[in-house]
Amino acid sequence: MDGIGQIAHFIDPLSLAIVVGGAFAVAVVRSTRDDVARAFAALGPLFRADPQADATAAVRAVNAIEALAHVRGIACVDRVDTAGRFLKRAAFHLSDATSADGFADWARDEMDGRRSRHDAAAGFWRAAADAGPAMGMIGTIIGLIGMFSQMDDAARIGPSMALAMLTTLYGVVISGAIAGPIAARLERLSEAEREWQGRSLERLERLARTELGAVSF
Repeated sequence: MDGIGQIAHFIDPLSLAIVVGGAFAVAVVRSTRDDVARAFAALGPLFRADPQADATAAVRAVNAIEALAHVRGIACVDRVDTAGRFLKRAAFHLSDATSADGFADWARDEMDGRRSRHDAAAGFWRAAADAGPAMGMIGTIIGLIGMFSQMDDAARIGPSMALAMLTTLYGVVISGAIAGPIAARLERLSEAEREWQGRSLERLERLARTELGAVSF
């Protein structure tokens, strides 16, 4: 019971509301509705993602696409069975392309769109991490004001001091142990993912130029 009582000293609803609520409110204001949805959806694959395994699978899939294109033509490459949705979309657009330039335009737009969406999702958590200490400081100031206004009653100083200290603690935890690490990992995963996706699209574009040429039919 003593341990539980000690833990209870670190839990204060008002402090949590100021820091956690404030930090996420700032992040929401700085983001669109879709960005917020992507930010929380990204938590699912946050620890399950394996960019190295995805890159290896992508190499195999592109090899299969190239082999099928050389045997049966580029219009059939959408029949290649790939586990990833990205390469399925790429194979579909490649099979439907009328020129290499058309496929290259799609590939560039696809990568730009992915970069924008990934940056927005990570940016939400980065905004929350940036706002955490500021919200903690606001709570600290509120607590200090409460302390100074009640100096004539020592029994009432404790709650205000707890508010001042706990909001600082919560701000540091939100920034350094929760939102900040989430943002950093999402950024690293995004960079690794875009790297293998970019290499895959470069190979598919070369295939398109070999099979279709650069001029639209």
